Formats: sequence, structure tokens, C-alpha cells
Amino acid sequence: MNKLIYLDYASTTPIDKRVLEKMNNYLTTKGLFGNSSSSNYLGRKTKNEIENARIRIANILGSKQEEIFFTSNATESINLAIKGIIYSYFNNKKKYIITSSMEHKAVLETCNFLKKLGIKIIYITNSNIGVLNLNLLKEKIINKTILVSVMHINNEIGTINNIKNIGNICKKKNVFFHVDATQSIGKYSLNLKKMNIDLLSFSAHKFYGPKGIGVLYVKKKKPKIILTPLLHGGGQEKGLRSGTLATHQIIGMSTALIIADNEIKKEKERIKILKKKFWNEIRNIPGIFLNGSFKNSSPYIINIGCKDIFNKILMLEMNNIIISSSSACNSNKYNTSHVLKSLGLTKELIQSSIRISFGRFTTEKEIIYLIKELHFFIKKIRQS
Repeated sequence: MNKLIYLDYASTTPIDKRVLEKMNNYLTTKGLFGNSSSSNYLGRKTKNEIENARIRIANILGSKQEEIFFTSNATESINLAIKGIIYSYFNNKKKYIITSSMEHKAVLETCNFLKKLGIKIIYITNSNIGVLNLNLLKEKIINKTILVSVMHINNEIGTINNIKNIGNICKKKNVFFHVDATQSIGKYSLNLKKMNIDLLSFSAHKFYGPKGIGVLYVKKKKPKIILTPLLHGGGQEKGLRSGTLATHQIIGMSTALIIADNEIKKEKERIKILKKKFWNEIRNIPGIFLNGSFKNSSPYIINIGCKDIFNKILMLEMNNIIISSSSACNSNKYNTSHVLKSLGLTKELIQSSIRISFGRFTTEKEIIYLIKELHFFIKKIRQS
């Protein structure tokens, strides 16, 4: 097989052709390219399209239209959620944030920044498969805790946190709960009406929408959640996020989410079969091991290692198969995976691990080819 085989969907997804076709209607003079903040006819029409997209997104999430705020990506949404809470309640005696050491760098680096302002960050220990310890969470929430920030699905190993139970704990303890749902929106059905989630972040490029557009969900409740804006300007998005709205990207996001939602059950079952086939066919390779949990994980992500095999060499040998050795947020650094380190892996085992993530365009033929290549090149590397 000479063509490139893409198996890095957890990093990003290609735009679905149906999404691109829809987006093209909002880019040129032949379509609605206007500024939605303008009061002229074109501006009003464009604003109406944006609000319709907001409604479609809200309906899929089980939220209200006014709870959806557009940002540039999940990282901005995460920053706005965490910093926005801290800045708004800075004079409050509650100055503790609880998170885990396995979060995305967007959460961890935001928390590191807030440490400089005197905010105390508490890191909850995960289990040996990478799931948040709920009993420990209950113990760690004290009167000074203002926010818990936890991801739904881990972007490196795919393990799933029970965000419904975590939300219930946070509600009883009277603390805000933020969820990084970047790896779950478009793949898992969430009904936010039935969940005690105050803030939720995600981006479109994980479910075949465009890069450069994200959402922050802010629950409408009493007392009102107050967030301090990070950007100041024209007061768009009810003053929470100033800046001219990217109409084509918003339309692209809503279109991609509708498509994903329509296909969500069928697609998940298809990917489950492919992941199971893959693991069953390689699990007997000498030295192979699984990072995380097969049972309690997303079917879209699997992280495996093979003792005495350097992942970078394996990836070079299989140069037409696009996989990764860690999260994309670490790819330009020499840091080893903080997620795998949190699982207790040694540096050598971390450097023997690879992440494979499946998606909409993954075929059984590609999985069979991947299995064959892994068997061949692991044996080749060990013999050399």
C-alpha cells in the first residue's frame, strides 16, 4: 500500500467535503461574507446565520442557545473558562483549583500561570489505568476550592472519566465544574440538561470541521456564572469574547456536528470493531503492552508500547502510516509524555509507546495493513 494511511485523528481530522461545501457559501461575494456586527442588510443576514448555527449546536448538546459562546479553539475556551472564573472571583476566599496531572497542556499550563497569582493547584491522582479517583476528589474538595477542571476523554490514552458523577460531586460541594470535552464532542452524545457541568470546552477540528473555531459552554444558572473576558474590543459574544465572528468556521462547525451526531452510533460501533480487531491481532507480539484501559476507553484511541523498540524509529520505518508518539501539544518539545509518566511508566517505556487513533475514513483494509507492518517492523528492528 503506497498511499498515506492516516491514523492520527485524535490530533486533527480532515474537513468533511460536505462541511467544506457549506462553508464556501460564506466566503465570497456570491455568498454571505458580511460582518455579523454590522447593522446593514448583509450584516443582519450573516448574524442570523450565525445564530441559527448556535441553535443547532445547542440542540445537539442539550443546552440553550445563550449558553454557547464561540472562540478560536478549545485552548482558548479552556483558558477563558479557568482564568475567567479565577479573575471574576479573585477576591473570594476560594482560591483552590483541582485538576489532574493527566490533563491537556491547555489546562496544565493555564494552571501553572495562575500559580503565579497565588492560586493553589491540587492535582488528583489517577488510577493505574488513567481514570480520576472520585473518592480522592471528594476528600480534596474543601471550602477554599472554587473550580474542578477535568477532561472527559484523555487525548493520549483514551480513558474515560465519569463526568456525570464528578459533576454531582461538584454540585454537592458547591464548586464550579469545567470539562475539557475536546475528544468526546462529535463522538459521544452528551445531554447537558441532565448533567451538572458549569463550563465545557471543545473545538471543531476534532470532528471533521475547520481548525480555528471552538466553543465554550457556560451554564445559565442562578446565581449567574461570571467570567472575566480575556479579550477586549467590540463586545461580541455578549462581551465575553470580543472579535469579528468567523462566519464560515461557525457554519462549518455546526454542519460538522450535525453530520457527526447523525452518524454517531453507527460510527462508534464500526470503530469499536476495528479497534478490537487491531488489538487482538497484535497483543501477542512479544513485549507489547497497552497503556490505559481497553474496556474503559474511547474506541477512537489506543496507546500501545513495545519493549526495547524506540517509537521514533518504528514511526520512521512505517513512514506511510501517520501515527504519533504523544499528544500534538508535546510534539515540538523534547518532553516525554506527561500522561504516560502519570501512569508510572519509565522513560524507556514511554519512548517505546505510540498512539493510534481511528476515524471516519479509517478502513478495515488499512487496519489489516497496519497490523502486518507492525509485526514486520518490530521484528526487523529487534534483529538489527
